Amino acid sequence: MAADPVTQFEQTFAQWLGAERAFAFWKGRVALYAILKALGIGEGDEVILPGYTCVVVANPVKFLRARPVYVDIEPDTYNIDPSLVGAKIAPRTRAIIAQHTYGYPARMDAILDVAKRRGLPVIEDACLAVGSALRGKKAGTFGLAAYWSFQWNKTFTTGIGGLVTTSDRELAAKIENLRAAEVCRPGSREALMLAAQRMVHRAVVFPKTILTIQAVFRWMTAHGMVVGSSSRAEYELVAEPDFFKGMSAGQARAAVRQMHRLGANLAHRRQMADLYHRLLRERGWPMPSIPGDLDPVLVRYPVRVADKPKALALAAKRRVELGDWFHSPLHQAVLPLEMYDYRAGMCPEAEKAAREVVNLPTHPRAGERHALRAVELLSEIGPAP
Repeated sequence: MAADPVTQFEQTFAQWLGAERAFAFWKGRVALYAILKALGIGEGDEVILPGYTCVVVANPVKFLRARPVYVDIEPDTYNIDPSLVGAKIAPRTRAIIAQHTYGYPARMDAILDVAKRRGLPVIEDACLAVGSALRGKKAGTFGLAAYWSFQWNKTFTTGIGGLVTTSDRELAAKIENLRAAEVCRPGSREALMLAAQRMVHRAVVFPKTILTIQAVFRWMTAHGMVVGSSSRAEYELVAEPDFFKGMSAGQARAAVRQMHRLGANLAHRRQMADLYHRLLRERGWPMPSIPGDLDPVLVRYPVRVADKPKALALAAKRRVELGDWFHSPLHQAVLPLEMYDYRAGMCPEAEKAAREVVNLPTHPRAGERHALRAVELLSEIGPAP
């Protein structure tokens, strides 16, 4: 008998990565929640994470009544600074989350060294790093476990969707038990709505249309007309009753189809990053210092600009795709950052990056023509001082 689509996707991804097990969920943040819950993290515990991330990374920590503890980043890769991690470890610290930001692999050897000396597990946030590697070893294979996202703007999309990968058999058994006991199934209505959204996404989302589509999508999400990436309750730090949800068969089938095209997808993203790098360097743009042992596949190409609001406004006017990741140390937070245990000044490099960084698309629908227009626009703004 053929495997069901979810199992097929789990096995396909695990084999591609080189992990023993994979567990598919409704969203990437649900996958993180599954890892944290399987580790027994709960009230009063602390979890270390970078101070330059998406708010939905902090949410699962808060849902378990634990406390996120933020560590500042390195300015060139935007990843957690390993030299600062040790000072943030406390008696109630239970785990470290190492995010591979934009697709740049974090300095895993240094992070794992700190974690090993303190007896802590490392969880990799590989949501932006499908295909990235560090000294030939794939991102997502260094820590105890990794979690992945297949939301609309990730390397490939199932609409929304997430996955846990691990080669630790004890952790895998705990996640398996959790899934059997607590995870709910997606409703048929939301699965069908998401399938329709994937069809529309394939038909209408291009660099020239994406800003308009995003505005329409956010309006429809607010009015409950589509399956949104985040609910209002999530943004307000409330876990809805069906938050702990598995992946639908439709999502899994979409993922398997895109896994077959993954090689071409990753190759295109490398080419786009190389093109942006060359075009910016030709215009005298200062280039970040990226370690030579990193082999990134960038989901977006980050650039620091002198006037971020002006760059975004000009891009909208000219219909040039330009992203605002991360507009805050906790991207898309709608509550005061103190509600997520973040205080202003806590991570100065992260806050500086949030003020300066825009990002350029590397996805298969962006090509040389778009790159030329985008770099010309950025040249009018100029680099950050």
